[in-house]
Amino acid sequence: MAKIVSPQVEFGFLLQQTKNATPEIFTADGNGYLNLLDGRWQEPGTPRPFISPIDGSEIGSLPMLSREVALRAVQAAKKEAADWARVDLDERKRRVQDCLNQLRDNVDLVGKLLMWEIGKTYKLGFTDIDRAIEGVQWYVDNIESMLGQRKPLGLVSNIASWNYPMSVLLHAVLVQALCGNSVIAKTPTDGGFISLSLTFAIARRCGLPVTLVSGSGGELSDVLVKNEAVDCLSFVGGRYNGRNIADALSQEHKRYMLEMEGVNTYGIWNFSDWDGLSDQLKKGYDYGKQRCTAYVRFVVERRLFPQFVETYWNTIRSLKVGNPTLVDSADDKLPDLAFGPVINKAQAEDLDRLYADALKTGATPIYEGKLDDSLFLPGQDMSAYRAPRALVNLPRQSELYFKEPFGPIDSIVLVDRVEELVGEMNISNGALVGALASDDEKWAARTAKEVRAFKMGINKLRSRGDREEVFGGLGESWKGAFVGGALLVEAVTEGEKPILGNFEEATLLPEKI
Repeated sequence: MAKIVSPQVEFGFLLQQTKNATPEIFTADGNGYLNLLDGRWQEPGTPRPFISPIDGSEIGSLPMLSREVALRAVQAAKKEAADWARVDLDERKRRVQDCLNQLRDNVDLVGKLLMWEIGKTYKLGFTDIDRAIEGVQWYVDNIESMLGQRKPLGLVSNIASWNYPMSVLLHAVLVQALCGNSVIAKTPTDGGFISLSLTFAIARRCGLPVTLVSGSGGELSDVLVKNEAVDCLSFVGGRYNGRNIADALSQEHKRYMLEMEGVNTYGIWNFSDWDGLSDQLKKGYDYGKQRCTAYVRFVVERRLFPQFVETYWNTIRSLKVGNPTLVDSADDKLPDLAFGPVINKAQAEDLDRLYADALKTGATPIYEGKLDDSLFLPGQDMSAYRAPRALVNLPRQSELYFKEPFGPIDSIVLVDRVEELVGEMNISNGALVGALASDDEKWAARTAKEVRAFKMGINKLRSRGDREEVFGGLGESWKGAFVGGALLVEAVTEGEKPILGNFEEATLLPEKI
């Protein structure tokens, strides 16, 4: 019996729910989307078709703005800053709380939209919006002690990647507004604009000074980054763009937080808990490793390679990769998949290119997964789907050796000495997270201090963290102020306390990470 798209996530049904919830985000004919600037939804821009990674279908059009209109949006957002800064904290808390309450009523809808927009399973889509709401709730409940006498910066600009539009972008925007700033954000071009439009519409209804614009990075970057009206920039993206922005902002003398990619590594030395590692390998494949904290490089003591590869094979071959919207009958629950598609066909093809280059330069494949046709509709577009693959003996001349693939490709490096282990774990000159697995936890804790990752796990994965957990990166993986917990509040406000972060002139670390 052929599978069907579950009626509960059929896109036309979700679109109608979105129109009922937030009609203001649509053009008058209901067929296009608007941008949010100067306090209202307007400016359809130049519509650019958006293709869902789920099945290659067109599900809407991004309302791409020109530089001139984006400049007007920045200037209007800046005008809101002074008045908003004068609103007392109790009233700001009330409005943000109102926003969170209304967002909770739309968690299910947002989670399902994220399936079509960026290819998440429903579980991961739900988790993204739920983490955003509960994370901001923690700030509402604890803001007084963190804010103290600190003052807002003014206008904060946000440019973020597509993979976590709620728990990273929306979360940051609402906390920035809670701290007294006006906020402008650019929708990620690769996905998330529908769900972000819905959530920003709710925030605007609650009286929060938020602006949302769509457009290409090349067209809008100067306006959203360098314009004198922008007092602070929060950026999540790749190293190339991040470095260029860091160079520009260091001359502008404005506050910034730039989260960039790095090769997050997992080292294994003198180790025997292979069942425990199996559980971590499964968890590590959330969202097909399209996460800034995904572990994509395993550095393994050579004598342990037989046990490692057996564990790896048995674990990864059990992962199900398929269309996350499909069920056998209308009343069935959505499938329990490891992950669905990568973000789009272009990214899938780039993963193929990186893999082929690695083989051409001498790497050895040890695992090549296959897609199961029974987890897809007959004849559906599968161009954005890729099964897990893994390589060993990745040579330094391979592009993948120094690069985060941002998809389901693992590489394994074998080492004979601890010095080699540390050197290979530091291959990207800084990372957001790392981990060491060893039966000797004291050795692991001591050796972890030699790894240039902001957060290190001992016999466990480390994540970005929520609420009071700080987050940042070392080396080239992060530039500017650190965030998370009280540091996020301090990053978007002014006060006597020095800002902690990875700056051009110095790296100032918190006492506890």
